[in-house]
Amino acid sequence: MSLYSSILRPLAFQLDPEKAHELGMTAISKGLICSPEIRDSRLSQTLFGVMFENPLGLAAGFDKNAIAVDHWHRLGFGSVEVGTITRYPQPGNPKPRLFRIPEEKALINRMGFNNDGCEAAAQRLSHSNPKTVIGINLGKSKVTELKDAPADYEASFRALLPYGAYFVINVSSPNTPGLRSLQEKGPLIDIIQAIQSVDSTKPLFVKIAPDLEFEAVDEVLQVAHDTKLTGLIATNTTIARDMLKYDPEETGGLSGFPVQKKANEILKHVSSHSSPELTVIGVGGIASGDDLWNKFTLGAHLCQAYTGFIYGGPMFTYTVLSQFVSRMDREGVKSISEIRQK
Repeated sequence: MSLYSSILRPLAFQLDPEKAHELGMTAISKGLICSPEIRDSRLSQTLFGVMFENPLGLAAGFDKNAIAVDHWHRLGFGSVEVGTITRYPQPGNPKPRLFRIPEEKALINRMGFNNDGCEAAAQRLSHSNPKTVIGINLGKSKVTELKDAPADYEASFRALLPYGAYFVINVSSPNTPGLRSLQEKGPLIDIIQAIQSVDSTKPLFVKIAPDLEFEAVDEVLQVAHDTKLTGLIATNTTIARDMLKYDPEETGGLSGFPVQKKANEILKHVSSHSSPELTVIGVGGIASGDDLWNKFTLGAHLCQAYTGFIYGGPMFTYTVLSQFVSRMDREGVKSISEIRQK
């Protein structure tokens, strides 16, 4: 048992989850937390013109305000997706809004895109020097009407354009009223076109919910093809609770191990029904090297974690990637693309 799981995590879990997160972010942003690094050429890939040292990234929602971008490489992440960032600063939903379910290795959050806004994030990023790939996740401001969403996303994209290696349209969080309706074909095309009117060359993804029916996923895939999106991220958190042994009956998005099955089903459908040019990022339920391996066998090109990192601690990426490399050795695999072809 590691020091983190035996001593530090139990202490941290005595604190309110959001307070523990804030303390952790402060420590990371000051460079006080690090882990050993896994170096293996088989882990590196160049996708959509961007070089990734390893395929395991930090999902959006952790570094909402891009305060620690200069230090995430010290924790072994091959990429970090900052945000979700909105056009206007907003406090998010009333507290408490983040809940642990330790027996399920899960979280429920209804944060509501609490962040400092795109201008503050742009200012912070302009003074940063990250040593890992930075993606930027964009959401709709709560004060913006749904009909005005394209202009809202466009303004955030314009402000942050110089700082992201790729951008993500988040229309799948369950915690902003009406947001998931923007996954529908018409509204989604309007948002994509508004962003592409600013710059059509910047890699652009859409993050989808695990709660979509396959028919709705196919509609998003058609939009991705028609608008020449770089890719999709599968998936966000779920509003379902049927997979839980214990349900704390809190509203919000469920993440962690319980979402793994639903996320993998969507991932498999997306990758098996999309063109080879579409890059797919798998998220949901990664806690081990085998979990990471399974995402690639289902067609992911890259993966991201969030809840697994909270439960796994500073050694999370080292542990997962070590297990993953060991399996590559056992299977005689020389690249991640070989896993995808198995």
